[in-house]
Amino acid sequence: MKILVTGGAGFIGSCCTEYLLDHGHQVVVYDSLAHGHRAAVDPRARLLVGNLADREGIHAVLAAEKPEGIIHFAAFIEVGESMRDPGKYFRNNTVCGLNLLDAAVACGVRKIVFSSTAAVYGMPAHVPIPEKEKTEPINPYGESKLAFERMLRWYREIHGLEYVALRYFNAAGATAKLGEDHRPESHLIPLILQVPLGKRESISIYGDDYATLDGTCIRDYVHVLDLAQAHLLALESRYSGSFNLGSGSGVSVLEIVETARRITGHPIPVLFAPRRAGDPPRLISESDAARRKLGWKPQYEDAEAIIRSAWSWFQKHPNGYEE
Repeated sequence: MKILVTGGAGFIGSCCTEYLLDHGHQVVVYDSLAHGHRAAVDPRARLLVGNLADREGIHAVLAAEKPEGIIHFAAFIEVGESMRDPGKYFRNNTVCGLNLLDAAVACGVRKIVFSSTAAVYGMPAHVPIPEKEKTEPINPYGESKLAFERMLRWYREIHGLEYVALRYFNAAGATAKLGEDHRPESHLIPLILQVPLGKRESISIYGDDYATLDGTCIRDYVHVLDLAQAHLLALESRYSGSFNLGSGSGVSVLEIVETARRITGHPIPVLFAPRRAGDPPRLISESDAARRKLGWKPQYEDAEAIIRSAWSWFQKHPNGYEE
């Protein structure tokens, strides 16, 4: 297939682009490079620099390229920032997404796969979290993603645009060539690995008094290559709807630190800080539907394999994509 990947210069988008190319597909990357990295785009892909805020621009790209499918990653992802500046998130993640949908319909695109998030669930009543769980986001980031999922459902019903929304839990890890380089970095595993890299003296853990075995939050981590596999399966599938993507098992923050210590051989000092508002004690995915309907078969289901792949990339690229 010929596939347009929006946000293909970002962490998950670039790794997915590499995966698609490795599986024989043709990829056009559309990215503003506001947060992505030109160096993260596989040279086999064609990079078009543009912004989804440019309604006419994205229409012209789809009309010229005529992709059979779209994988939509382009979004702002900082939960804390969304609480300070909600308008920025609704404009970028929702309104700009609407420009993409309208262009897709006008240009006859068959299907779109959307990079959604577990943040659509807010504070879930059930853990592991099934797709039938209530969607009640507790921040504008999650709300902006949920709003786009709802638009997808109506565009399918009214225009026949097929879709799959993939609700990730904690994306992590790296491929042999590509890794995680956010500016600023907010994800736990890269922040931990900055300590043995000499980028920071310690790692802060927010809350050690949760109702968990070691008092720290439990999260579900999924390798970026397993996410890439799911996107291609979703694009090829006959299903529409929303699917969770996670390992189905939880790992505490302290367990992640201990695993990183073992892999890097560094003591990685920890500083405990007060809880952050809105952090649920446990977030674990129920991903049976993706496995059953999409045929998803994760290859990296333990935290050690995920952290080991990330550490291997960071050792080769201690400054990320900076020269």
